[in-house]
Amino acid sequence: MTGICSGRVAVVTGAGRGLGRAHALALAAEGAKVVVNDLGVGLDGAAETDGPAQRVVDEIRALGGEAVAHGGDIATTDGAASLITTALEAFGRFDTLVNNAGFLRDRMLVNLDEDDWDAVMRVHLKGHFLPLKHAAAHWRAEAKSGRTPQARVVNTSSGAGLLGSVGQGNYSAAKAGIIGLTLVAAAEMGRYGVQINAIAPAARTRMTEHTFAETMAAPVEGGFDAMAPENVSPLVVWLGSAASTGVTGRVFEVEGGRITVMEGWRPGPTADKGNRWSPAEAGEAALGLLAASDVPQPVYGTR
Repeated sequence: MTGICSGRVAVVTGAGRGLGRAHALALAAEGAKVVVNDLGVGLDGAAETDGPAQRVVDEIRALGGEAVAHGGDIATTDGAASLITTALEAFGRFDTLVNNAGFLRDRMLVNLDEDDWDAVMRVHLKGHFLPLKHAAAHWRAEAKSGRTPQARVVNTSSGAGLLGSVGQGNYSAAKAGIIGLTLVAAAEMGRYGVQINAIAPAARTRMTEHTFAETMAAPVEGGFDAMAPENVSPLVVWLGSAASTGVTGRVFEVEGGRITVMEGWRPGPTADKGNRWSPAEAGEAALGLLAASDVPQPVYGTR
């Protein structure tokens, strides 16, 4: 290990299992002191009785690192604000926020209940917004006091947010919203020493091992486990460190040993009449533009 995060304090949401756990352990291994947040809920967001956050804290401490648990609901104002308070009270500073918490309630659109929509939006999108808001307020205050931070935020989107995913309308919309939030926050907070990026990871977690069972299957013994969540964490650690200076407002797809910079929406073929189109003219122009454009990638889960 290089100690790339030595002296830094990181907060990871949804860090009791899966990707969040892997990120927390990797940050600690590189010298960060870690606030491990997890509400301790089931795959669908229902309450559980165990304490996964404390178990990860115990793992980090057993390896010689420093960590504390946070069991608050980060989709509430009080829970999100207490994330920053916990970091400051435990370790005296706060440098890196990794927004990772989430769960699934998959349904085809015609079967998707309003409660399922609201619950997924609340945890994924609001659960990114509120921690980011309170972290940003802290770092802005630091900058205005003359202590400009080298602050970092890593948000978690998904391939479903980039391309859509059949049966995951709520999840896809929330994850696409996280990308939009990342771009705006990066533009707003750069002046205060804050860099904000997003990842779209593919890994075996409670959320994917059944939904995409064949893709997420573990390899035969001794083979490279491309779907292990630990494969995603090195990029998260680097983005969360001072070494990533100058990288902000970007989205990275991460899977196995592959890292891809996602380039997002860009203007493609354009037609300009210089005046108002008739419907027939607009349609003819649109068909011509589509013929000259790249074919979009297929939606995840399309059969």
